[in-house]
Amino acid sequence: MYPLAVAEAKEIYQFQSFSGSKPPPDSPRIPPYIQLRHYQQQAVTNWFANRGRGTLKMATGSGKTITALAIATELYHKIGLQVLLVVCPYRHLVIQWARECQQFNLEPILAFENVRNWQSQLSTRLYNVQAGNQTFLTIITTNATLITEGFQSQLKYFPDKTLIVGDEAHNLGSPRLEASLPRHLGLRLALSATPERYFDDQGTDVLFNYFGPVLQPELTLADAIEQGALVRYLYYPILVELTAGEAKVYAKLTKRIGWALAEEENLQKNDALTSLLMQRARLIGAAANKLTALRKLMINRLDTCHTLFYCGDGSVEKSSGNSLNSQLAAVTRLLGSELGYRINTYTAQTSIAEREQLRHQFEVGELQGLVAIRCLDEGVDIPAIKTAVILASSGNPRQFIQRRGRVLRPHPGKERATVFDMIVLPPDLGREAWEVERNLLKKELKRFLEFADLADNAEEARSKLLEVQTRYGLLEA
Repeated sequence: MYPLAVAEAKEIYQFQSFSGSKPPPDSPRIPPYIQLRHYQQQAVTNWFANRGRGTLKMATGSGKTITALAIATELYHKIGLQVLLVVCPYRHLVIQWARECQQFNLEPILAFENVRNWQSQLSTRLYNVQAGNQTFLTIITTNATLITEGFQSQLKYFPDKTLIVGDEAHNLGSPRLEASLPRHLGLRLALSATPERYFDDQGTDVLFNYFGPVLQPELTLADAIEQGALVRYLYYPILVELTAGEAKVYAKLTKRIGWALAEEENLQKNDALTSLLMQRARLIGAAANKLTALRKLMINRLDTCHTLFYCGDGSVEKSSGNSLNSQLAAVTRLLGSELGYRINTYTAQTSIAEREQLRHQFEVGELQGLVAIRCLDEGVDIPAIKTAVILASSGNPRQFIQRRGRVLRPHPGKERATVFDMIVLPPDLGREAWEVERNLLKKELKRFLEFADLADNAEEARSKLLEVQTRYGLLEA
């Protein structure tokens, strides 16, 4: 490792923009039009003070990528950093990182998908760096490519002066991915708004052991809004009831969840419990009455644009009978065919090229909205989003945190964002299931209340959620 004294690290505040002379090609520099915020400067200083390791836990949209590139730039000037290796969970984040790197005078190798597209180039440029023929090299890859034999075989040629950056680093805590991280590289930086892994303390510990602990300042949503890193917002909870048919299925699942909870010390029962909770979450996510609520909401918003619709991966009842239809398809049909709202879908199956096209059409207003599942949760930067309609959320708080960050990113002309959040009210299941239901809902309600409290219309949002609290005896939540 290449530690710097704390006093020396404080010099990081005076970044140079090379206004007098042109920097060497493909070497990192901070462009003159980027000014680090105070919390970003502090994060850089604290990473150096922690001897080149640490995890930045900052709210989604608060500038973690810029902070990481500032660290790489400073390392280049301080110790002659030779290689920057960025590992991302998804292909679209590779493209996004590449755009940010270009601002910093870098032309990265994008090492993902077909090995023939990048392996020989990577080998040649690593050799050139080692031989002194090239000053700096940037590689951006995906988690899936990192674990391949083709990439692993190259890691031993990375010089000691390499910084590895784990983007959305919580994903790297899984056993297979963690085992693939290079041990001989001492300079390590993890980025995530939510580094703690959901129901995986061991994976969380492994992550922090590799990258280093969470560094100050931890930037919460409230901090980011106060400092202008994220915009203010309005929050409107929309309460939705289950249909009679859905309520019956819900009651059966809840009864079985209660039995599984009573026997949860049995490992097999734990697996059964997880499965039951997922089935019920999918049922809630795709509740048919959400389409009715969506129609009612959008009928008065047909002249709006820059709206994102988050769907679940479940199926909804068709009004014509008991047959099922994916929520994504149902929402797309309702908005596009029925209401004439100009929309398109954005899913895992959407190609990189098409995603870029959709992003452009959305930003300029050719498309009024995008209908998405999960793939717009982590890291995607579409700051033009002004409104989000959340039809479905998983129980994982990370998803909620990532999604709200998508909507609150600043953009020219965007003074405030709006979030419509559909919350399903569980049916009355009688005394037998009361405590089970109450405890599960209490966990869900906590994040809704937190988001309501920070909204510009906090009193209005809180009063809506008060209906749920009163109905289920959760006024202390």
